[in-house]
Amino acid sequence: MIIAAESGGSGAFNLLLLLAIPLVFYFLLIRPQNKRRKEQLQMESNLQPGARVMTTSGMRATVLSVDDDGVVLEIADGVEVSFVKQAVMRVLQDDEAEGADAEELDLDEDDDDDSADAERDGAAVDLTKDDASDDEDDEDEAPAAKAEAKTGAKAGRKSSD
Repeated sequence: MIIAAESGGSGAFNLLLLLAIPLVFYFLLIRPQNKRRKEQLQMESNLQPGARVMTTSGMRATVLSVDDDGVVLEIADGVEVSFVKQAVMRVLQDDEAEGADAEELDLDEDDDDDSADAERDGAAVDLTKDDASDDEDDEDEAPAAKAEAKTGAKAGRKSSD
């Protein structure tokens, strides 16, 4: 307040600042949002059957038919789903669609290969518990050894926590 009172041209500066704030909001927020909305509407109006698209939920599909406000998509062979046009986020180019499908297939094949390798290498562990053999082992141990084993197990649990 004291600084504003001392400066003589503060009225013009405040007026300029008051006009500059809406301009900044227009160029940084409103204009880019309008541009995105126009692009989305143009993309929705240019949807053609056979195009590969991605929905807002991330599902890739092929356009089967287009209505006034809806679109029928094929998400898998023989699986047809109806969506509103606004649910289509973007149209995928041919190289994007093929690349994404190839990556998914590679991931599936890698998972199968890893499990098959583990089975061949004998890395699978048998986690079944044989109660009869455990009871016999417990009877053979001396009571002092049992107590020592229990305290050692408790100490191990405390150190890992």
